[in-house]
Amino acid sequence: MQDDVDELVSAWQRERPDLDVAPLHVLSRVTRLAHHLDQARRQAFSTHNLDTWEFDVLAALRRAGAPYALSPGRLGAQTLVTSGTMTNRIDRLESRGLVRREADPADRRGVRVVLTDVGRRHVDAALQDLVGREHSLLSALDVQDQRILAELLRSLLGTFDSGDQPREK
Repeated sequence: MQDDVDELVSAWQRERPDLDVAPLHVLSRVTRLAHHLDQARRQAFSTHNLDTWEFDVLAALRRAGAPYALSPGRLGAQTLVTSGTMTNRIDRLESRGLVRREADPADRRGVRVVLTDVGRRHVDAALQDLVGREHSLLSALDVQDQRILAELLRSLLGTFDSGDQPREK
């Protein structure tokens, strides 16, 4: 069974036989899959009146477990944004009633961001919708193939997450 990527790779092999374009077989498919995943995420979140960044912040708080609270610094680290960006995001979420700021009981100088009941309902509904869409994206693979793919991707991503990215030859 051939797909668009096979045609793309074949064309590059014909036009640039001097290059080993084999990585395109995998990474062009990953790129295309990422595009479909991004669309599914945006649709799931917009259905629940959330932007992707809003879901990311609310999800970080929800995953923290009861009482669903984190410091702004921890939120920034978990969502990979600067403290200035996180402050802006917290302000916007607070104005919508999805989070609230409160004094940190463990540190009188500190503040923590707490997920409100409304925020929890939003993130829970969006997550349920997202997971359903992701199941659909993976429906062409049986459970065993999904496990194998997850392991292969874990191995590949591990080199990046550890900082040991493959070097150019």
